[in-house]
Amino acid sequence: MDLLESTEMQILAVGVAVVVVIGTAAYFFSSKKKGCLDPENFKEFKLVKKTQLSHNVAKFTFGLPTPTSVLGLPIGQHISCRGKDSQGEEVMKAYTPTTLDCDVGRFELVIKMYPQGRMSHHFREMKVGDYLSVKGPKGRFKYQPGQVRAFGMLAGGSGITPMYQVSRAILENPNDKTKVFLIYANVTSEDILLKEELDSLAKTYPDRFKVYYVLNQHNIDLSQLPIVGDILPIPVLSLAYLLPSPQCQRSPDSLLPNADDQSNPCADSLILSDRLSSDLPCMP
Repeated sequence: MDLLESTEMQILAVGVAVVVVIGTAAYFFSSKKKGCLDPENFKEFKLVKKTQLSHNVAKFTFGLPTPTSVLGLPIGQHISCRGKDSQGEEVMKAYTPTTLDCDVGRFELVIKMYPQGRMSHHFREMKVGDYLSVKGPKGRFKYQPGQVRAFGMLAGGSGITPMYQVSRAILENPNDKTKVFLIYANVTSEDILLKEELDSLAKTYPDRFKVYYVLNQHNIDLSQLPIVGDILPIPVLSLAYLLPSPQCQRSPDSLLPNADDQSNPCADSLILSDRLSSDLPCMP
C-alpha cells in the first residue's frame, strides 16, 4: 500500500512538473513572439545610443521595454516616426529599422539627415535619453521564405534600409535558399550607407548575395560596367519590372509571385525598389 501511494505521488509530481514546464514554455514563446509595436497608437521608445557615421548620417539605437523584448516588425514592413520640425510643427515619416527581431532588446535606425528635411531636424536634435514616437507595422509588403527563387533589388541613397532588412532576413535564415542581387546607387562613395554591413553579407554568403555599387560622380569607363540585365536574375527589358506586369496575374496587394507556379512569368524572381510607385508604368 505504501509502495502504491509512493508511486502515485511520484507520477503526480512528474505530471505537475510537466504541466509547469509546458506552461512556462508556452508563456515564454508566446510572449517572445509578441512585439512592442501598436499599429493604431504611437508608443514611446528611449534613445539609448547615437552613433555618428558621417557628417549627415547617424545610427540611432532605441531601447525596448525589456532586454528580451522584440519590436515585432514583419520582414519587408516599416514604422512611422513622429517628431517636430524646426518650426515646432508635427511631422511624420516612414523608416525601416536595420535590425531584426533576433536583435532583442533594441531596434536601430540609420538616418540620413538632410539640411531642409523636416523629420531630419527632429533626429538631428535628438539626444540620448530622449524618446521617439513610433507606430506600426506599416506597409503591404510581407516577405515569406521561399516565395521566390531570387530577388533583384534596386536602391538609391537612404532607400537601402528596407533592402538591407529583407536581405538580412533571407540570408540569416538557414531554411531560406533565396538568392539576392542588389544594385545600390549613390552620388559619391561617401554617400554609401551600410557599406560595411553589405560587404560583410557578400563575404559571408558569396553564393547567395551579390551587391553592385553605382556612383554618379566617379571617373570610370561606362563601357566597362555590366548592364542591368547581366546583374539581375531575370531578363530585364525595362525598369518597369519594378511593378508587377499584367502577365503576373496577381493583385496589386500581392507583390510576390508563387515560386511553385512554373507557368507564372514572374515566378523566378522579383525586383524590389525603395520607391514602389503606382505612377511607374508596367511592361505590356
